[in-house]
Amino acid sequence: MGERAGAEGTGTRAQGEAPPARRRRPATVKEVKALSHPLRIRILRLCAVRELTNRELADRLDTTPGTVLYHVRQLVDSGLLVPAPVRTGASGALEKPYRATGESWWLDGPLIGAGDEAADAPVEALRRELEEAGPDSVRDYARFVLHLSDEDRDELGRRILAVLDEYVLTEHERRGRPAYGGAFLLHALADRDPAGGGAAAPRDGEAGPGPDGAGR
Repeated sequence: MGERAGAEGTGTRAQGEAPPARRRRPATVKEVKALSHPLRIRILRLCAVRELTNRELADRLDTTPGTVLYHVRQLVDSGLLVPAPVRTGASGALEKPYRATGESWWLDGPLIGAGDEAADAPVEALRRELEEAGPDSVRDYARFVLHLSDEDRDELGRRILAVLDEYVLTEHERRGRPAYGGAFLLHALADRDPAGGGAAAPRDGEAGPGPDGAGR
């Protein structure tokens, strides 16, 4: 099941422009490399909301234009970011913005098996985005523990992604509304029961899941 943390919806299409129907596909080597760094994932997220220049990205990410340019070039080379039409800035100078293509959403598990550093990139990107937005930015939250077979796990992922796909494919209809970020991440627990392979029972003083298997 595909890893979607950090993936970027439909990109900055013109309002009213519907994206074509899509199926997920394996990532190329260049796409895997491009998604293996948290700063590049954050650049994609920012450029999915609106077109941004190298200088604007550097200001938002609190880093240097040179650092941003290095990462932007890798994203452009992979096809996940493209130059937008040149525009005139507030000072009258010409600016070269970039926009996310939205292609990362349709990659099937691009970082699974790519190594620890790559696997941590979307988690680190999300952590930094939450730090920047602040705790008051959180609008919904759920933590859960579920006992699942491999088939159950894959089915859960498919069903959740099917709902998200509906929103991604209709994003062009909601361009004027507030933007929200999020991630779906399912992970194995570290404290597994050696006998049954499932999660260990809560220790004294620890809260277990609610009666429906989820804490919220």
